[in-house]
Amino acid sequence: MPNPKRRHSQQRGAKRRTHYKAEKVTLSKDSTTGETHVRHRAHVSEGKLYYKGKVVVEKA
Repeated sequence: MPNPKRRHSQQRGAKRRTHYKAEKVTLSKDSTTGETHVRHRAHVSEGKLYYKGKVVVEKA
């Protein structure tokens, strides 16, 4: 396995990591419940699991 011959500086590693940025989460409003939720994710409202405005799982 190839290994670096000399140690890389901290600055060099920091330059590489500058492109890893946290992105803002996109929120949507559910048409059925009116709740805000993370896009393309199921969410719970009043004990029911909703996805795309439809009930997926309902607690018995």
